[in-house]
Amino acid sequence: MTRTKAAAWAGGASYLLMVGLLVGGATRASGTVHAVGSLLAVSLLVGVVRRMPLLALAMALFGSTAVVVGTPSSIHEGLAASYQGQFLSYLAVDLVLGFMVATCARRASIVAVAVSVTVQLLVIGGFAHGDNLTINGVIALLAMAASCMAGLLSRERREHAVVLRAQEVAEAVTAERLRIARELHDMVAHSIGIIAIQAGVGSRVIQTQPAEACEALRAIEATSRETLSGLRRTLVSLRQADRGATASEQSPLAPSPGLADVERLAAATADAGVRVDVRRSGGQRPVLADIDLSAYRIVQEALTNVVRHAGTGRCRVAIDYGDEELSVEVVDDGRGATGHGSAHGFGIIGMRERVGLLHGHLSAGPRPEGGFRVAAKLPLPAHVGVPVEAR
Repeated sequence: MTRTKAAAWAGGASYLLMVGLLVGGATRASGTVHAVGSLLAVSLLVGVVRRMPLLALAMALFGSTAVVVGTPSSIHEGLAASYQGQFLSYLAVDLVLGFMVATCARRASIVAVAVSVTVQLLVIGGFAHGDNLTINGVIALLAMAASCMAGLLSRERREHAVVLRAQEVAEAVTAERLRIARELHDMVAHSIGIIAIQAGVGSRVIQTQPAEACEALRAIEATSRETLSGLRRTLVSLRQADRGATASEQSPLAPSPGLADVERLAAATADAGVRVDVRRSGGQRPVLADIDLSAYRIVQEALTNVVRHAGTGRCRVAIDYGDEELSVEVVDDGRGATGHGSAHGFGIIGMRERVGLLHGHLSAGPRPEGGFRVAAKLPLPAHVGVPVEAR
């Protein structure tokens, strides 16, 4: 930081020295040479412009005015050359002005523009007469307007980029929150439903059938442990995003559930009083992790709805590994749409979001013959980018 500041001050001193040499040490040179020299010398003010823009503008105005006032072009070249030299000299000021409009606060930019316009018009007015006064004034105003416009465009482009970046960050945060909400809902809703049913069974038979009550308590314990494990896995994965995570927190996590765990899910659902018939067809094979997890969560949420709302003792889960898509279907013969309460919960909404992220298709609704059906079609890797036609 100290070196940068020293370099900025050295650049400012060098600029003033160059202006002094142009005004006093090159009296035989033409006004155009003086003006071009002043325009080139402003490059020495880069460090000052970055750190102290107002000071840089003041130095540029002083240097350009000194060149205009001290130029001998009116003697050697005539008035026309003198006017040309005035115009070229103040281009250096316009460059600094454009940078200030692009980077400084609006109030500082307005002050800088007002000061620059006043100084340039006063100097031009003192050195030009008649039609030349109007021409030089218009040229100076156009040059300043062009530099200010360039600065405004640069400012708007930068501000627009900041807004877009903020929107991208907000959308990413929202998407992550929705993902976490879906995971927690799918994980907790199923387990709490089973725990509630087993607790009810246990409370009713604890006096008359102690063995059945003990079995219900064991199911509650197993389901609770599994849910706590899943919650810990989710929380630890969130902590790993923090830069201050310790090595113990970054230990390998248990794998996420997938279709291979559907039978275990069916067994837990059976403990809650709903027998699940799992059928697999097609060439069973590993699929991408996000597809595997989404398919599992869809089955889990559908079974949760069966346990909590359908009022039936059995349902069927069909998993079909096709060449182009993975199909998952959960069918029951319960109370249909009324029992599933799709208008009040977030389960089906979450399933639709999961399927939509994978460019698939989900249908959920009552069956004509009674009961409820949830069917999802998820494109497999070679066809992930091709949306499945909605029905």
